[in-house]
Amino acid sequence: MPFRILAPALIGAGTLALSVAAIPAADASAATAPQRAALATTTLYYDDSQAAEFKSAVVAGAQVWNSNVHNVRLVEATPGTTAQIRVIAFDGWPQSTLGPVRPGGRGTVYFGREAVDEGYNTTRIAAHELGHILGLPDAKPGPCSSLMSGSTGGVSCTNATPNASERAAVETNYGGSAVTAAQPFAGGPVTDAP
Repeated sequence: MPFRILAPALIGAGTLALSVAAIPAADASAATAPQRAALATTTLYYDDSQAAEFKSAVVAGAQVWNSNVHNVRLVEATPGTTAQIRVIAFDGWPQSTLGPVRPGGRGTVYFGREAVDEGYNTTRIAAHELGHILGLPDAKPGPCSSLMSGSTGGVSCTNATPNASERAAVETNYGGSAVTAAQPFAGGPVTDAP
């Protein structure tokens, strides 16, 4: 009789051990893709104190990127915070540092009034120039559906959203190992005149 009582107890304990072993550990390797992306997000701070009348366009352009990629966040610098990105309003054509700019690096966006005076959309300009900071070159000539087509999208183009390949390139530029292995970057300027 003791054997009959002991056998079900051993079988029950084995079943419990198997079910506990099947529960994944709570670590980064078991996280979902969005959770892993949140763990690897690079934050770049921008200073728009010299953006003059284009401050709201810069905020909107940063929000475009924040809504479309996960590996990098563009955050307005508060006083005392070191900014990796400076935005300066000036009278020429828009131009930017070609990145990817990394923490510890510096890049500048010159928000050109000449393009605005010709009728180009300010949010598209801001998102396009920030795309350069994030490492995207111009894609000219190109259609309006390509943010990095810049002025070749035409004055009537208001699309400020990066397409799938542009989003993927930025995600790659700021993927976990790409950021930790890279040195701070500050590349040469890209001018966006037509």
